[in-house]
Parts: sequence; structure tokens; C-alpha cells
Amino acid sequence: MELSGKKAVVFGGTSGIGLSAAKQLAEAGVEVIAISRDPSRAGDVPAGVTLKKCDVLDRDAVTALLAECAPYDILISAATGGGRAIGPFLEMDMDGYKASFDKLWGYANVVRYGAEHLSANGSIVLVSGAPARHCKPGQVSLSSVGGAVEALTRALAAELAPRRINVVSPGTIDTPMVPLEGKERDDLYEKMTAENLIPRAGTADEVAKGIMFVVENDFVTGTTVDVDGGWLLS
Repeated sequence: MELSGKKAVVFGGTSGIGLSAAKQLAEAGVEVIAISRDPSRAGDVPAGVTLKKCDVLDRDAVTALLAECAPYDILISAATGGGRAIGPFLEMDMDGYKASFDKLWGYANVVRYGAEHLSANGSIVLVSGAPARHCKPGQVSLSSVGGAVEALTRALAAELAPRRINVVSPGTIDTPMVPLEGKERDDLYEKMTAENLIPRAGTADEVAKGIMFVVENDFVTGTTVDVDGGWLLS
């Protein structure tokens, strides 16, 4: 895909991985609409990026906003949808486990109501996570949701063709989702990545480059691209 002059809609596009993707797309000459529940919290937004407010779990709002943004060539969702349950499954609050799947339902809404406005050779990208295929202790909910996202993508690839849909799967990434600062933050990431082949946290920009790859490469669909520092092999 030649990016210059194209239009992209990025859910979760005002922080972390989504914001990095929005910036990289804008730098490539794409008109970008970055969407989140609270755009006022957006970081440094470059020229070419317009901010919009929407909750991915509100089907009516998602439908209306996507129709307003139409037509477009690129549709990305990095929106988490809400909280995530962490810890041993046999001790887990089941309402928390169920709520973890808000990420999947948010993605489903974006694709269900967004694909119809996508250009004939357009690209959809979702974000899962390394626990989908290599679950570590306490990550049952992350693994379950990520696995569902990847299965949804493979199942949709044939239905959506010639439009493409892919997943980018990050490992441990240094993003604003972690509220700690200073030494506490450094120590946490050091512990979390100690067994990785690349023993550090990744950056949102590194994951966004994976998103850019599957957007631009017209010969890739229904697949998962890992940007995980060797998580799957550790």
C-alpha cells in the first residue's frame, strides 16, 4: 500500500501503541483520525492527526463515528476496552475475568461496523499480546483474550478479502498503562523481561513499526506478527 494520501482511523490512538501508530502513519503522509474515550489525555499529537471521542463498547457510537469518518483505507484498533484480570485463575473474580473480554468485544465492534467503510484494498490491524501463545503464571485472562483476538482475525481473513486483516502481538512494552515511575518502574520491567532473549521492555514505537509493516505489505493477511523481544522463545 502506498501510504501517502491515504486515510486511517485508529482506535486507542491517543496513547501508547495506538498513538505511536498514529504518529508514524501521519509522518508517512496519511490523514489520521485518532480515537479514544478521553482524547484530552493525548500526548504530543502531530499535524495530520485529528482527535475524536468514542467508547469502543458503545455500538451505536462506534457505528455513527465510523460512518462519519468514512471512507478510509486503514482501520486499526489498539483500544484495551477496559480493565484486565491478573492472577491465578482459581482465585480469580469471575466478573473481572469476564470484563477482560471487553477488549475482544471492542475489536469486534470496530471490525463489524468499520469494514463496510474500508476501501476495497484496505487494511485492518488489531493488537493481541504474547500471552496468547505463551502464557506465564497469572496471565490466563490475557492469554484467553489474546487467543480469541488472533482466532477472530484468522477467521475473518477469508470473509474480508481482498481487504486484509492482521494482528500485531507485543510482549512487555513500556507504555502509560503502567502507573509506576522511577526506580519502581525500572525494577518492574527488569523483572518482567529477565528471561527474554532481549532482556528489556519494548517501546510503543517498536510495536507501531510492526503495525506499519502489515499495513503496507499487500501480501500479508490473516497472520500475527510478533514484536515481543523473544517472549515466545523464553
